[in-house]
Amino acid sequence: MFTLILRRPRPLSGALGLLSARSARSYRGSAPELPAARVRGTFLDFFRKEHGHLLVPSSPVRPRGDPSLLFVNAGMNQFKPILLGTADPRSEMASYRRVTNSQKCVRAGGKHNDLEDVGRDLTHHTFFEMLGNWSFGDYFKEEACRMAWSLLTEHYGIPADRLYVSYFAGDAASGLPADEETRQIWLDIGVPPRRLLPFGLKENFWEMGDSGPCGPCTEIHYDHIGGRDAATLVNTDSPDVVEIWNLVFMQYNREVDQSLLLLPQFSVDTGMGLERLVNILQGKRSNYDTDLFTPLLHAIHQISRVRPYSGRTGAADVGKVDMAYRVVADHIRTLSVCIADGIHPGMSGAELVLRRILRRAVRFCVEVLQTPQGALASLVPTVSHILGDVYPELHREADRVTDIINENEAHFLSSLQQGSRLILRTLNSVDYKHGVFPASVAWSLHRDLGFPLDLVDLMLEERGVQVDRQELDRLITESHKVASEVRSDVRAPVMLDVLSLAELQRLGVPHTDDGLKYQYRLEQGRYVFPACHATVLALYDGQTLVSEVSGGQCCGVILDQTCFYSEQGGQSHDQGYFTRDGLQDVVYSVEEVVLAGGYVIHQVTAADSLKTGDQVQLHLDQVHRLSCMVKHTATHILNFALRKVLGSSVQQRGSHVAADRLRFDFSVKGSLSVSQLQQVERCVNDIISANQIVHSQVLPLQRARSIRGLRTVDEVYPDPVRLVSVGVPVSELLDNQTDTQTSVELCCGTHLLQTGAIEDLVIVSERQQVKGISRIIAVTGQEATRAREVGQVLLQEVDSLSVRLSDSAPSSLDSAQRLAKEIGVLSDAVDNTPIPQWQRRELQGRLKALQRTSNTGVRKLEAREEEGSNGRLPTFILHGTDLFLLTAAQTCGTDGNLQATSSLH
Repeated sequence: MFTLILRRPRPLSGALGLLSARSARSYRGSAPELPAARVRGTFLDFFRKEHGHLLVPSSPVRPRGDPSLLFVNAGMNQFKPILLGTADPRSEMASYRRVTNSQKCVRAGGKHNDLEDVGRDLTHHTFFEMLGNWSFGDYFKEEACRMAWSLLTEHYGIPADRLYVSYFAGDAASGLPADEETRQIWLDIGVPPRRLLPFGLKENFWEMGDSGPCGPCTEIHYDHIGGRDAATLVNTDSPDVVEIWNLVFMQYNREVDQSLLLLPQFSVDTGMGLERLVNILQGKRSNYDTDLFTPLLHAIHQISRVRPYSGRTGAADVGKVDMAYRVVADHIRTLSVCIADGIHPGMSGAELVLRRILRRAVRFCVEVLQTPQGALASLVPTVSHILGDVYPELHREADRVTDIINENEAHFLSSLQQGSRLILRTLNSVDYKHGVFPASVAWSLHRDLGFPLDLVDLMLEERGVQVDRQELDRLITESHKVASEVRSDVRAPVMLDVLSLAELQRLGVPHTDDGLKYQYRLEQGRYVFPACHATVLALYDGQTLVSEVSGGQCCGVILDQTCFYSEQGGQSHDQGYFTRDGLQDVVYSVEEVVLAGGYVIHQVTAADSLKTGDQVQLHLDQVHRLSCMVKHTATHILNFALRKVLGSSVQQRGSHVAADRLRFDFSVKGSLSVSQLQQVERCVNDIISANQIVHSQVLPLQRARSIRGLRTVDEVYPDPVRLVSVGVPVSELLDNQTDTQTSVELCCGTHLLQTGAIEDLVIVSERQQVKGISRIIAVTGQEATRAREVGQVLLQEVDSLSVRLSDSAPSSLDSAQRLAKEIGVLSDAVDNTPIPQWQRRELQGRLKALQRTSNTGVRKLEAREEEGSNGRLPTFILHGTDLFLLTAAQTCGTDGNLQATSSLH
């Protein structure tokens, strides 16, 4: 494996090392010696050391609680709760004022989709790093512009005469004036008027989405050529004049009705692609010629059977060899980062996009670069070497990333073979209409086997055949429509916008006191939940705060206190209702409970009028809450048991706690064996039987993180934070500096006080969602008992079938076919009925063996009947001049003479 060796950089002058005049002059000649790692470090140190910014680590590329995104695609994604006003006021994030970071980003699906462009040119990528600095209610336009200009021209040494600046020209239709303030700031900095260019909404007005925070932006562009006036090339997609830094000034909020209102707090959000900046600072015209990619291109050449990379594009790139180099180099970075962050190739959402990326890379490896199987995964260590120092998870997860890529590559190559056979079989079938390939078959290949549609086209083109394109387009459109309808059926909860949340704070509305959700107790074996009487402090009608709502109106209700649990931490929200004082017979059913910016919002459809100041009595659905408590504590114990049985490499990848069952996703190489499933269940039920005490305590976040063996997930935790421990008091965990063999997690959920109330746990499903990620579904209590009972009934039925088959084989074809049908029906029941998963696996194995035995018996009886039937048909043989009727008892002798006792002439 190729190892990159970097020469030790010479020390630079100044606090951060200002590039010398020699470095600036190098833009007219050779490039300065500035490795990518040092470019990144200079940026972060500039804002951290010289301008007091907090360095915040990159978030994983899987978005945190943001279903609108497949991947993190910009530096601001992890800060959206601040911009939207929904950040937990107890979290560190809520205190951010000035921050900087280098964020891992993926643009390969949804609105920002660069996938098909990657490899065709020298700049597009699916994975890239976004350098950024942010101000949340601190500095604004002037300081942001001055810092950006100082960093580029003084610290990086980019000649000012290579830079052009665009600003927002205004938009009369939207009632937006030109951003003259920003223009004047740039003039004061020293940017010549001819290099200061106005542009409209498309280029210089940034919006988060259809609604939400937005504002004008100013962009800094770089001219690769220099020594000329390139103003006319700005924002024309010229490869010679490129945007390098975008500074967004968020000062408006786009309302649902598309109107714009000023935000109560202005923010700055800037972003600069590292790859493009390194390209400039290393004097290159292609990102792939920088030290972020050259080690990968060299490593690819070592494992390929083609010429070295030469940087060609278009028609000059004969055989698309250079395109293949770029595709593979880009895609292996994306695969490594995504898999290390817990996104694995799969069948939907981000996982499906990643599967397409992997398969695209494999095709270019095999078809163009002529690499052996496994070559793609062999590049993972090179990616870790280039990026692992700043993103250490790439070192930590390298082996798992390699395994997952290899497994998926092998599966894809197998699918290609299977798909090729299906195409040939279809072309040779009697139903095939010459020249037109059935769209249904092409779509099935793509949907079920992941067979790329363009590969189907290529294979058919070689045989002079085309897919029925009109029908294929219809199938694709229909599939997208169904997926869209499924998404639209999900009703979004009423969520306050940033202006309404800011208005609550301006009015002095206190954050909701939801401490009562934890204040339950055990009395004589029964859980007693506290009563809750509250005052309506605010009402939200879906667009703005109102003082009153009428009957039948859907609204969000904010109270001074609540005993309801809001959906978070993977646990479903509480159910129940409240009644209004003086109107006890009218029930306001609580449909959703969500938390935003410290306010608990109860979504109700008002059964009668409701106004601020009303007094209400909250009625918690105690059965539902207790069921959620049971499942949540069981989830913690299951997490502990999995790590105990499978090892510490097991990592939680997601969970959901509902009243009827629990779901737990975790990293593991393959499905669990029968023995492992039994061990996990046994471990969980031992803890349940011991009726261990469940301890909880609120601690400072830093102190809680000091506990050995603590389980955490990728979430923004409040500070202080709630810690939940099973069987061992929190105080003992704090004193003990060795790993304690118990479940201990940071968790905001509601839990049992003792484990015995779980009664029993049964894993009713365990399967790999994608390679390397398994999902467990488990039930507890009576549902678990019922699953065990049903499992025993099915076991007895399988035993009975086994006895019937072993005692005497069916004597007739009808009885054999009936028995085969019985086995099929029983197999369906075993596959689809909630029973212990370990037992399901055992019964499935036995039923498959019975099915094979039964099928063999059916085939023998069919052959016997066919033979008997053939024997009864008359067979005539011409012997000399005589015609003989041959019966079943008659044969021809070895000399060819007919041996018969009778004949017909």
